[in-house]
Amino acid sequence: MTGASALAANPLETPLTIGLVGNPNCGKTALFNALTGLRQKVANYAGVTVERKEGLLVSPSGAKVTVIDLPGTYSLRARSPDEAVTRDVVLGRRAGEAAPDILVCVGDATNLRLTLRLVLELKSVGRPLILALNMADIAERQGLRIDVETLSQDLGVPIISTVATRKRGIDQLALACEALGAQISARPASDTWRQPSLLDVKSLQARADQILKRTVSSATRPDIFTDRLDKVLLHPVFGVVFLLGLLFVMFQAVFTWAQPLMEGITGGFSALGDLVAHILPSGLLQSLIVDGVIAGVGSVVAFVPQISILFCFIILLEDTGYMARAAFLMDRLMGAAGLHGRAFIPLLSSFACAVPGIMGARVIDHKRDRFTTILIAPLMTCSARIPVYTLIIAAFVPHRKVFGLLDLQGLVLFGLYAAGILGALAVAALIRGVFWRGASEPFVMELPAYKRPELKVVLFNVAQKAGMFLHRAGTTILAMMILIWFLSRFPEAPLGATHPAITYSFAGQIGRVLVHGLGPIGFNWEMAVALVPGLAAREVAVGALATVYAIEGGEGARHMLGGVLAHQWSLAQALAFLAWYVFAPQCAATLGAIRRETGSWIWPVVTFAYMVSLAWLLAYVVFHAAVALGWG
Repeated sequence: MTGASALAANPLETPLTIGLVGNPNCGKTALFNALTGLRQKVANYAGVTVERKEGLLVSPSGAKVTVIDLPGTYSLRARSPDEAVTRDVVLGRRAGEAAPDILVCVGDATNLRLTLRLVLELKSVGRPLILALNMADIAERQGLRIDVETLSQDLGVPIISTVATRKRGIDQLALACEALGAQISARPASDTWRQPSLLDVKSLQARADQILKRTVSSATRPDIFTDRLDKVLLHPVFGVVFLLGLLFVMFQAVFTWAQPLMEGITGGFSALGDLVAHILPSGLLQSLIVDGVIAGVGSVVAFVPQISILFCFIILLEDTGYMARAAFLMDRLMGAAGLHGRAFIPLLSSFACAVPGIMGARVIDHKRDRFTTILIAPLMTCSARIPVYTLIIAAFVPHRKVFGLLDLQGLVLFGLYAAGILGALAVAALIRGVFWRGASEPFVMELPAYKRPELKVVLFNVAQKAGMFLHRAGTTILAMMILIWFLSRFPEAPLGATHPAITYSFAGQIGRVLVHGLGPIGFNWEMAVALVPGLAAREVAVGALATVYAIEGGEGARHMLGGVLAHQWSLAQALAFLAWYVFAPQCAATLGAIRRETGSWIWPVVTFAYMVSLAWLLAYVVFHAAVALGWG
């Protein structure tokens, strides 16, 4: 069915909204990307941190259609908070948000059992519904035969076969949605959705199984490639070794592959600073733009290549289907620390940013398991820490090979990531062993077939993430850099002052107050000042240091911050600073996400308190151990 004739007879009179619903790993997001292309925007649902993807589809007839990619779900019963968002959107329960006009249930054509049960639930809601049989090419390749006409009759919904990665069936799906939209506009308006009269799960699944048996034949050429690959990648020994090796390569790549691009960006900002300094006369305006804005923001933007590489790895792991295997392999380790197996995916996502990692914990059903994951997610080394890590590592760790193959700086970076992971597991074990005792629920997850990622989609997603980071640099980070510049510049030094002007500034005064608590771990007042704006965003600490030392050291300091730090700090101080950043909760957005997800201020306060205590203790141990070794 294409619905083209119906569309021609009764064109759309009002904008149409489509909601994509489906089980996890069904190719729903790939279909969303195929429908909307680059016309997408990403935000959060009102009041929660669940990601909301909305895009614009321009159909073959020229109509503009809004498409919403809903979180994956197995049922409208919504066992997890993530599924609850999909349920509430489908049923029109979200205040201030109109429900979709049409639902498109996306199903993996090679694995329709749970999809058909979801279709039956959605059918009972009473809104126009289409089933998109995605990955139809894989089903054909496996020799799996689907009687689409009979299946459509049994379900009572139109069916469109699609291959999202190749954009097959996309036009037909768009026209079918328009046809249903035209039928809606021809009927009297009704804003009331029926609440689904759901049967019990067993009865509903039994009905779905009957339909499946009647309309879908067994595969004559099963996916041998996936089975063979899983025998190696899911092996209890070789699989874990491969996963650890993959993570190690990822962290090495973050440090080594991005170096040329980082140097180019740094050089560009340095040239820009020199140009502006040459054009503008000496004074406050020149200092603000050159030392505050260009030196501060430029020092953070230079780390976009590293952050992009990290996101690229994570997106590739998701798109190929390996992410689910990694979660399966890590289930035993997660269980040993008292974590649910599903915690691995939110925690791995936290390597990019703790906020979506905390958001991802919504896939965990049990509140106790979910809260444990939320509380330790900030311990994962997020991308915002990378600028701090790489700055200190480049300044204090020599650039040389170990065993003639491995980069020493990359090894140190890997060690910092490992420290965060081990710290998170230890804290989780403590939480579950002392406060929330009891075994975690068993881990059940469907393993999707391996897929070849679409280069265009991967690059688009990486660019989207990098763009979000740059937007952050242009808003939060810029504002903080201007604030740091002001605090570092005023009040000016008195006449006859013998110390650098910044010593007499607000920043100098704040630093000297904080150093009373941070002095025992080796921090000087400049390091203490850098921690304050870091509460807004961790990476701002680099810009803060650049601003502080640029003003104190003059023009040259802005271009060689690493060299300035190597001269001003001891190795013991640098190691203590790294130890602090592994565990410190310097991100207001993360604490805000914890507040929204737990529904209470108690948990962000608890998180802040335990992480500051842990950071101070570890930095103290590291600093004094380094001094004892003669690195002070």
